[in-house]
Amino acid sequence: MRFVSTRDNSNIVGFRDALLDCMPADGGLYVPLDTENLRQWILYANETTSFANLAGTLTSGLINKEFSPLICEAIATHAFTFQPEVKQLDKNLFMLELYHGPTGTFKDFGTSYLASALETILQYTEQKSILLDATTGELGACMASALRGKKLVKSVLLYPKGKIRGLEESDFVWNGGNIYPIEIDGTEEDCHNIVRHFFSNHDLVKKYHLTLGNTSNIGRLLPQAFFYTFAFTRIKKLVEGSIYYAMSAGNYGNLISGLYSWQLALPVNGFILPTTNNLKLDARGNVQVLDSFVPVSQRAPANPADPSNLERMEHLFKENALMLRSFVYPADVSQEATEKACKDLFMKYKVFADKETSAAYAASQLRSDITDDEDSAVVLIARDDPCLDESFVRHNLGEVPAMDERIARSLKPAATGKPVIKHDDIGYVTDILNSLNQN
Repeated sequence: MRFVSTRDNSNIVGFRDALLDCMPADGGLYVPLDTENLRQWILYANETTSFANLAGTLTSGLINKEFSPLICEAIATHAFTFQPEVKQLDKNLFMLELYHGPTGTFKDFGTSYLASALETILQYTEQKSILLDATTGELGACMASALRGKKLVKSVLLYPKGKIRGLEESDFVWNGGNIYPIEIDGTEEDCHNIVRHFFSNHDLVKKYHLTLGNTSNIGRLLPQAFFYTFAFTRIKKLVEGSIYYAMSAGNYGNLISGLYSWQLALPVNGFILPTTNNLKLDARGNVQVLDSFVPVSQRAPANPADPSNLERMEHLFKENALMLRSFVYPADVSQEATEKACKDLFMKYKVFADKETSAAYAASQLRSDITDDEDSAVVLIARDDPCLDESFVRHNLGEVPAMDERIARSLKPAATGKPVIKHDDIGYVTDILNSLNQN
Protein backbone atom coordinates (compact mmCIF):
# COMPACT_ATOMS: atom_id res chain seq x y z
CA MET A 1 0.00 0.00 0.00
CA ARG A 2 1.17 3.48 -0.88
CA PHE A 3 -0.07 6.76 0.52
CA VAL A 4 -0.89 10.05 -1.16
CA SER A 5 -1.44 13.57 0.14
CA THR A 6 -5.00 14.86 0.18
CA ARG A 7 -3.72 18.03 -1.51
CA ASP A 8 -1.27 16.78 -4.11
CA ASN A 9 -1.90 13.61 -6.12
CA SER A 10 1.75 13.48 -7.15
CA ASN A 11 2.97 13.32 -3.52
CA ILE A 12 3.10 9.54 -3.08
CA VAL A 13 5.07 7.75 -0.35
CA GLY A 14 5.40 4.31 1.19
CA PHE A 15 4.44 3.16 4.68
CA ARG A 16 7.85 3.98 6.14
CA ASP A 17 7.92 7.57 4.92
CA ALA A 18 4.27 8.18 5.81
CA LEU A 19 5.08 7.32 9.43
CA LEU A 20 8.49 8.96 9.80
CA ASP A 21 7.62 12.19 7.95
CA CYS A 22 3.90 12.19 8.57
CA MET A 23 2.82 15.71 7.51
CA PRO A 24 3.04 16.36 3.76
CA ALA A 25 4.80 19.63 2.97
CA ASP A 26 1.80 20.64 0.83
CA GLY A 27 -0.40 21.04 3.93
CA GLY A 28 -2.51 17.93 3.48
CA LEU A 29 -2.75 14.56 5.19
CA TYR A 30 -1.62 11.17 3.97
CA VAL A 31 -4.33 8.72 2.93
CA PRO A 32 -4.20 5.24 1.35
CA LEU A 33 -3.66 5.44 -2.41
CA ASP A 34 -4.05 1.78 -3.29
CA THR A 35 -7.19 -0.18 -2.53
CA GLU A 36 -6.24 -3.63 -1.29
CA ASN A 37 -8.85 -6.39 -1.32
CA LEU A 38 -8.33 -8.26 1.93
CA ARG A 39 -11.62 -10.17 1.85
CA GLN A 40 -9.92 -13.58 1.85
CA TRP A 41 -8.09 -12.76 5.11
CA ILE A 42 -11.16 -11.13 6.64
CA LEU A 43 -13.47 -14.05 5.89
CA TYR A 44 -10.88 -16.63 6.97
CA ALA A 45 -10.49 -15.16 10.47
CA ASN A 46 -12.98 -16.29 13.11
CA GLU A 47 -13.89 -15.81 16.76
CA THR A 48 -10.72 -17.59 17.90
CA THR A 49 -8.37 -15.24 15.97
CA SER A 50 -6.57 -12.90 18.35
CA PHE A 51 -6.43 -9.19 17.68
CA ALA A 52 -2.62 -9.33 17.40
CA ASN A 53 -2.78 -12.14 14.85
CA LEU A 54 -5.48 -10.36 12.88
CA ALA A 55 -3.54 -7.09 12.93
CA GLY A 56 -0.37 -8.85 11.77
CA THR A 57 -2.18 -10.57 8.90
CA LEU A 58 -3.89 -7.38 7.75
CA THR A 59 -0.68 -5.36 8.07
CA SER A 60 1.07 -7.92 5.89
CA GLY A 61 -1.74 -7.74 3.36
CA LEU A 62 -1.42 -3.95 3.23
CA ILE A 63 2.33 -3.37 3.13
CA ASN A 64 3.79 -6.69 1.92
CA LYS A 65 5.46 -4.97 -1.04
CA GLU A 66 7.52 -2.86 1.36
CA PHE A 67 8.02 -5.16 4.38
CA SER A 68 8.11 -8.91 4.78
CA PRO A 69 5.32 -10.85 6.54
CA LEU A 70 7.73 -11.52 9.43
CA ILE A 71 8.26 -7.79 10.00
CA CYS A 72 4.51 -7.15 9.80
CA GLU A 73 3.80 -9.90 12.32
CA ALA A 74 6.49 -8.49 14.61
CA ILE A 75 4.92 -5.03 14.54
CA ALA A 76 1.52 -6.38 15.60
CA THR A 77 2.80 -8.95 18.10
CA HIS A 78 4.88 -6.39 19.96
CA ALA A 79 2.07 -3.83 19.87
CA PHE A 80 -0.90 -5.84 21.03
CA THR A 81 -0.59 -7.69 24.29
CA PHE A 82 -4.21 -6.67 24.86
CA GLN A 83 -7.30 -6.72 22.67
CA PRO A 84 -10.86 -5.39 22.40
CA GLU A 85 -13.88 -7.28 23.65
CA VAL A 86 -17.19 -7.81 21.86
CA LYS A 87 -20.33 -8.40 23.91
CA GLN A 88 -23.79 -9.27 22.65
CA LEU A 89 -26.42 -7.16 24.41
CA ASP A 90 -29.42 -8.55 22.58
CA LYS A 91 -30.20 -10.29 19.26
CA ASN A 92 -29.44 -7.23 17.17
CA LEU A 93 -27.16 -5.16 19.39
CA PHE A 94 -23.48 -5.71 20.15
CA MET A 95 -20.90 -3.62 21.98
CA LEU A 96 -17.28 -3.31 20.89
CA GLU A 97 -15.26 -2.33 23.96
CA LEU A 98 -11.99 -0.61 23.07
CA TYR A 99 -10.89 0.23 26.61
CA HIS A 100 -9.10 -2.92 27.70
CA GLY A 101 -5.61 -1.58 27.06
CA PRO A 102 -3.10 -0.19 29.58
CA THR A 103 -4.85 3.17 30.17
CA GLY A 104 -8.50 2.34 29.48
CA THR A 105 -8.85 4.31 26.25
CA PHE A 106 -9.04 3.32 22.57
CA LYS A 107 -5.91 5.41 21.94
CA ASP A 108 -3.86 2.60 23.49
CA PHE A 109 -4.26 0.63 20.26
CA GLY A 110 -3.11 3.34 17.88
CA THR A 111 -0.18 4.53 19.99
CA SER A 112 1.04 0.97 20.65
CA TYR A 113 0.91 0.10 16.96
CA LEU A 114 2.63 3.32 15.92
CA ALA A 115 5.39 2.92 18.50
CA SER A 116 5.96 -0.70 17.49
CA ALA A 117 5.97 0.14 13.77
CA LEU A 118 8.42 3.02 14.25
CA GLU A 119 10.77 0.96 16.41
CA THR A 120 10.72 -1.94 13.94
CA ILE A 121 11.24 0.25 10.88
CA LEU A 122 14.02 2.26 12.51
CA GLN A 123 15.95 -0.90 13.33
CA TYR A 124 16.36 -1.45 9.58
CA THR A 125 17.11 2.16 8.65
CA GLU A 126 19.60 2.98 11.44
CA GLN A 127 17.67 6.14 12.28
CA LYS A 128 15.95 7.59 15.31
CA SER A 129 12.67 9.45 15.59
CA ILE A 130 11.08 11.98 17.95
CA LEU A 131 7.34 12.23 18.48
CA LEU A 132 6.32 15.82 19.25
CA ASP A 133 2.79 16.22 20.60
CA ALA A 134 0.54 18.39 22.76
CA THR A 135 -1.62 16.67 25.39
CA THR A 136 -3.70 17.33 28.47
CA GLY A 137 -2.70 13.95 29.86
CA GLU A 138 -4.45 11.10 28.06
CA LEU A 139 -2.12 10.82 25.06
CA GLY A 140 0.88 11.15 27.35
CA ALA A 141 -0.18 8.19 29.48
CA CYS A 142 -0.79 6.11 26.34
CA MET A 143 2.55 7.12 24.87
CA ALA A 144 4.46 6.29 28.04
CA SER A 145 3.02 2.78 28.05
CA ALA A 146 3.66 2.28 24.33
CA LEU A 147 7.29 3.44 24.42
CA ARG A 148 8.50 1.45 27.41
CA GLY A 149 11.41 -0.70 26.31
CA LYS A 150 11.87 1.09 22.97
CA LYS A 151 15.39 2.13 21.97
CA LEU A 152 14.97 4.31 18.89
CA VAL A 153 11.86 6.42 19.55
CA LYS A 154 11.54 9.33 21.97
CA SER A 155 8.50 11.47 22.75
CA VAL A 156 8.46 15.16 23.65
CA LEU A 157 5.09 15.98 25.20
CA LEU A 158 3.84 19.50 25.82
CA TYR A 159 1.37 19.82 28.71
CA PRO A 160 -0.50 22.76 30.21
CA LYS A 161 0.81 23.27 33.74
CA GLY A 162 -0.40 20.63 36.19
CA LYS A 163 -1.70 18.16 33.60
CA ILE A 164 1.11 15.58 33.56
CA ARG A 165 -0.22 12.17 34.60
CA GLY A 166 0.29 8.47 34.08
CA LEU A 167 4.09 8.68 33.89
CA GLU A 168 6.55 6.77 36.05
CA GLU A 169 9.95 8.18 36.98
CA SER A 170 11.56 5.52 34.81
CA ASP A 171 9.68 6.92 31.79
CA PHE A 172 11.58 10.21 31.88
CA VAL A 173 14.44 10.61 29.40
CA TRP A 174 16.82 11.76 32.14
CA ASN A 175 16.18 8.46 33.95
CA GLY A 176 16.77 6.34 30.85
CA GLY A 177 13.19 6.36 29.56
CA ASN A 178 11.67 7.69 26.34
CA ILE A 179 9.41 10.55 27.47
CA TYR A 180 10.46 14.19 27.85
CA PRO A 181 7.44 16.01 29.35
CA ILE A 182 7.43 19.82 29.24
CA GLU A 183 4.96 21.87 31.28
CA ILE A 184 3.73 25.11 29.72
CA ASP A 185 2.50 28.06 31.74
CA GLY A 186 -0.47 28.43 29.45
CA THR A 187 -3.35 26.65 27.77
CA GLU A 188 -3.70 23.56 25.61
CA GLU A 189 -3.84 25.89 22.61
CA ASP A 190 -0.45 27.32 23.60
CA CYS A 191 0.93 23.77 23.49
CA HIS A 192 -0.65 23.30 20.06
CA ASN A 193 0.98 26.51 18.85
CA ILE A 194 4.45 25.21 19.72
CA VAL A 195 3.80 21.96 17.83
CA ARG A 196 2.50 23.93 14.85
CA HIS A 197 5.62 26.11 14.91
CA PHE A 198 7.91 23.14 14.31
CA PHE A 199 5.73 21.38 11.77
CA SER A 200 5.16 24.56 9.76
CA ASN A 201 8.84 24.42 8.79
CA HIS A 202 9.71 21.19 7.02
CA ASP A 203 13.42 21.87 7.44
CA LEU A 204 12.93 21.67 11.22
CA VAL A 205 10.95 18.45 10.86
CA LYS A 206 13.80 16.84 8.96
CA LYS A 207 16.53 18.32 11.16
CA TYR A 208 15.03 16.95 14.37
CA HIS A 209 13.53 13.76 12.85
CA LEU A 210 10.07 14.77 14.01
CA THR A 211 6.82 12.93 13.61
CA LEU A 212 3.47 12.92 15.44
CA GLY A 213 1.71 10.52 17.78
CA ASN A 214 -1.84 11.71 17.04
CA THR A 215 -4.04 10.72 14.10
CA SER A 216 -2.39 13.23 11.80
CA ASN A 217 0.01 10.31 11.48
CA ILE A 218 -1.57 7.63 9.30
CA GLY A 219 0.36 5.05 11.33
CA ARG A 220 -1.69 6.01 14.37
CA LEU A 221 -4.95 5.94 12.42
CA LEU A 222 -4.59 2.83 10.25
CA PRO A 223 -4.70 0.23 13.07
CA GLN A 224 -8.10 1.56 14.12
CA ALA A 225 -9.43 -0.04 10.92
CA PHE A 226 -8.65 -3.39 12.53
CA PHE A 227 -11.35 -2.76 15.17
CA TYR A 228 -14.11 -3.41 12.67
CA THR A 229 -12.58 -6.58 11.26
CA PHE A 230 -12.13 -7.90 14.79
CA ALA A 231 -15.76 -7.19 15.61
CA PHE A 232 -16.87 -8.88 12.39
CA THR A 233 -14.99 -12.07 13.28
CA ARG A 234 -16.93 -12.23 16.55
CA ILE A 235 -20.41 -11.60 15.19
CA LYS A 236 -20.46 -12.95 11.62
CA LYS A 237 -22.00 -16.26 12.67
CA LEU A 238 -24.68 -14.44 14.67
CA VAL A 239 -25.85 -11.87 12.10
CA GLU A 240 -27.66 -12.67 8.87
CA GLY A 241 -28.42 -9.16 7.68
CA SER A 242 -26.81 -5.72 7.46
CA ILE A 243 -24.19 -4.54 9.95
CA TYR A 244 -23.96 -0.93 11.13
CA TYR A 245 -21.45 0.61 13.52
CA ALA A 246 -22.58 3.38 15.89
CA MET A 247 -19.89 5.66 17.28
CA SER A 248 -19.17 9.08 18.70
CA ALA A 249 -17.71 11.65 16.32
CA GLY A 250 -14.50 12.66 18.13
CA ASN A 251 -12.05 13.91 15.52
CA TYR A 252 -13.63 11.47 13.02
CA GLY A 253 -10.69 9.07 13.34
CA ASN A 254 -12.83 6.03 14.09
CA LEU A 255 -15.21 6.99 11.30
CA ILE A 256 -12.55 7.28 8.60
CA SER A 257 -10.79 4.13 9.81
CA GLY A 258 -14.12 2.34 9.58
CA LEU A 259 -14.51 3.58 6.03
CA TYR A 260 -11.02 2.33 5.27
CA SER A 261 -12.05 -1.10 6.55
CA TRP A 262 -14.97 -1.02 4.11
CA GLN A 263 -12.54 -0.03 1.35
CA LEU A 264 -10.49 -3.11 2.22
CA ALA A 265 -13.58 -5.29 1.58
CA LEU A 266 -14.99 -5.66 5.10
CA PRO A 267 -18.73 -6.43 4.95
CA VAL A 268 -20.31 -3.31 6.48
CA ASN A 269 -23.42 -1.33 5.57
CA GLY A 270 -22.86 1.98 7.27
CA PHE A 271 -21.70 4.11 10.17
CA ILE A 272 -24.00 6.02 12.51
CA LEU A 273 -22.89 8.98 14.62
CA PRO A 274 -24.19 12.20 16.17
CA THR A 275 -24.04 15.34 14.06
CA THR A 276 -21.35 17.93 14.80
CA ASN A 277 -20.61 21.49 13.77
CA ASN A 278 -18.90 20.17 10.64
CA LEU A 279 -20.91 17.02 9.90
CA LYS A 280 -24.59 17.82 9.48
CA LEU A 281 -27.87 16.65 8.04
CA ASP A 282 -29.12 18.53 4.99
CA ALA A 283 -32.76 19.38 4.38
CA ARG A 284 -33.37 15.91 2.97
CA GLY A 285 -31.81 14.11 5.91
CA ASN A 286 -28.57 13.21 4.13
CA VAL A 287 -25.04 13.69 5.43
CA GLN A 288 -23.38 17.02 4.67
CA VAL A 289 -19.73 17.95 5.28
CA LEU A 290 -19.58 21.72 5.70
CA ASP A 291 -15.83 21.94 5.06
CA SER A 292 -16.39 20.56 1.56
CA PHE A 293 -17.82 23.91 0.44
CA VAL A 294 -14.27 25.31 0.66
CA PRO A 295 -11.77 23.83 -1.84
CA VAL A 296 -8.73 22.30 -0.14
CA SER A 297 -6.51 24.65 -2.15
CA GLN A 298 -8.06 27.57 -0.26
CA ARG A 299 -7.80 26.06 3.23
CA ALA A 300 -5.14 26.52 5.86
CA PRO A 301 -2.69 23.60 6.23
CA ALA A 302 -3.96 20.61 8.17
CA ASN A 303 -3.44 21.11 11.89
CA PRO A 304 -0.65 18.77 13.09
CA ALA A 305 -1.43 19.35 16.76
CA ASP A 306 -5.21 18.91 16.72
CA PRO A 307 -6.20 16.90 13.65
CA SER A 308 -9.60 16.55 12.06
CA ASN A 309 -9.99 13.58 9.75
CA LEU A 310 -12.86 15.03 7.71
CA GLU A 311 -10.42 15.97 4.96
CA ARG A 312 -9.49 12.31 4.66
CA MET A 313 -13.16 11.38 4.33
CA GLU A 314 -13.71 14.03 1.67
CA HIS A 315 -10.76 12.62 -0.25
CA LEU A 316 -12.16 9.09 -0.05
CA PHE A 317 -15.43 10.16 -1.64
CA LYS A 318 -14.18 12.96 -3.90
CA GLU A 319 -14.89 10.98 -7.08
CA ASN A 320 -18.43 10.15 -6.00
CA ALA A 321 -19.79 12.37 -3.25
CA LEU A 322 -23.19 10.63 -3.45
CA MET A 323 -21.57 7.43 -2.14
CA LEU A 324 -21.01 9.21 1.16
CA ARG A 325 -24.75 9.17 1.76
CA SER A 326 -24.75 5.38 1.50
CA PHE A 327 -22.28 4.88 4.33
CA VAL A 328 -22.44 7.76 6.80
CA TYR A 329 -25.68 8.32 8.72
CA PRO A 330 -25.68 11.23 11.19
CA ALA A 331 -28.41 11.95 13.71
CA ASP A 332 -29.19 15.09 15.71
CA VAL A 333 -28.70 13.93 19.30
CA SER A 334 -29.70 16.22 22.17
CA GLN A 335 -28.29 16.23 25.68
CA GLU A 336 -31.64 14.87 26.89
CA ALA A 337 -31.47 11.99 24.39
CA THR A 338 -27.89 11.22 25.42
CA GLU A 339 -28.80 11.02 29.09
CA LYS A 340 -31.82 8.86 28.34
CA ALA A 341 -29.62 6.52 26.30
CA CYS A 342 -27.21 6.18 29.24
CA LYS A 343 -30.09 5.17 31.51
CA ASP A 344 -31.60 2.81 28.92
CA LEU A 345 -28.31 0.97 28.42
CA PHE A 346 -28.04 0.43 32.15
CA MET A 347 -31.67 -0.54 32.72
CA LYS A 348 -31.86 -2.93 29.74
CA TYR A 349 -28.36 -4.40 29.68
CA LYS A 350 -26.64 -3.40 32.95
CA VAL A 351 -24.08 -1.49 30.87
CA PHE A 352 -22.29 1.57 32.22
CA ALA A 353 -21.82 4.00 29.34
CA ASP A 354 -19.94 7.29 29.19
CA LYS A 355 -21.31 10.33 27.39
CA GLU A 356 -19.75 9.46 24.03
CA THR A 357 -21.05 5.89 24.02
CA SER A 358 -24.48 7.04 25.17
CA ALA A 359 -24.66 9.60 22.35
CA ALA A 360 -23.70 6.91 19.84
CA TYR A 361 -26.46 4.64 21.15
CA ALA A 362 -28.95 7.50 20.98
CA ALA A 363 -27.92 8.14 17.37
CA SER A 364 -28.51 4.49 16.48
CA GLN A 365 -32.00 4.68 18.00
CA LEU A 366 -32.77 7.81 16.00
CA ARG A 367 -31.63 6.15 12.75
CA SER A 368 -34.04 3.24 13.03
CA ASP A 369 -34.99 4.13 9.45
CA ILE A 370 -31.95 2.13 8.33
CA THR A 371 -31.50 -0.34 11.18
CA ASP A 372 -35.10 -1.38 11.84
CA ASP A 373 -34.84 -4.79 10.25
CA GLU A 374 -35.11 -8.01 12.19
CA ASP A 375 -31.92 -9.33 10.58
CA SER A 376 -29.83 -6.13 10.85
CA ALA A 377 -27.38 -5.55 13.67
CA VAL A 378 -25.80 -2.52 15.30
CA VAL A 379 -22.33 -2.64 16.85
CA LEU A 380 -22.02 0.09 19.47
CA ILE A 381 -18.45 1.33 19.84
CA ALA A 382 -17.36 2.13 23.39
CA ARG A 383 -14.07 4.02 23.07
CA ASP A 384 -13.17 4.65 26.69
CA ASP A 385 -13.76 3.01 30.05
CA PRO A 386 -16.91 4.57 31.59
CA CYS A 387 -15.08 5.25 34.85
CA LEU A 388 -13.13 7.96 32.97
CA ASP A 389 -16.39 9.91 32.66
CA GLU A 390 -17.37 9.62 36.29
CA SER A 391 -19.41 12.83 36.56
CA PHE A 392 -21.68 11.98 33.61
CA VAL A 393 -22.21 8.38 34.66
CA ARG A 394 -22.88 9.27 38.30
CA HIS A 395 -25.24 12.10 37.32
CA ASN A 396 -27.41 9.72 35.29
CA LEU A 397 -27.10 6.44 37.17
CA GLY A 398 -26.21 7.46 40.72
CA GLU A 399 -23.22 5.11 40.70
CA VAL A 400 -20.07 4.38 38.72
CA PRO A 401 -18.17 1.17 37.97
CA ALA A 402 -15.10 0.33 40.01
CA MET A 403 -11.89 1.71 38.56
CA ASP A 404 -9.31 -0.84 37.50
CA GLU A 405 -5.84 -0.38 38.98
CA ARG A 406 -4.24 0.09 35.56
CA ILE A 407 -6.53 3.05 34.87
CA ALA A 408 -5.91 4.51 38.30
CA ARG A 409 -2.17 4.47 37.51
CA SER A 410 -2.78 6.31 34.25
CA LEU A 411 -4.59 9.09 36.14
CA LYS A 412 -1.99 9.52 38.85
CA PRO A 413 -0.38 13.00 38.67
CA ALA A 414 3.35 13.07 37.98
CA ALA A 415 5.99 15.65 38.84
CA THR A 416 9.13 16.11 36.74
CA GLY A 417 11.22 18.47 38.84
CA LYS A 418 11.81 20.50 35.68
CA PRO A 419 10.90 24.18 35.22
CA VAL A 420 7.54 25.30 33.86
CA ILE A 421 8.28 27.28 30.70
CA LYS A 422 6.59 30.33 29.24
CA HIS A 423 3.73 29.73 26.85
CA ASP A 424 5.82 30.76 23.82
CA ASP A 425 9.29 29.53 24.79
CA ILE A 426 10.26 27.95 21.49
CA GLY A 427 13.94 28.18 22.43
CA TYR A 428 13.59 25.81 25.40
CA VAL A 429 11.85 23.18 23.27
CA THR A 430 14.49 23.63 20.56
CA ASP A 431 17.22 22.96 23.12
CA ILE A 432 15.49 19.75 24.20
CA LEU A 433 15.18 18.56 20.59
CA ASN A 434 18.85 19.32 19.97
CA SER A 435 19.89 17.34 23.06
CA LEU A 436 17.76 14.33 22.08
CA ASN A 437 19.25 14.30 18.60
CA GLN A 438 22.77 14.26 20.01
CA ASN A 439 22.16 11.22 22.20
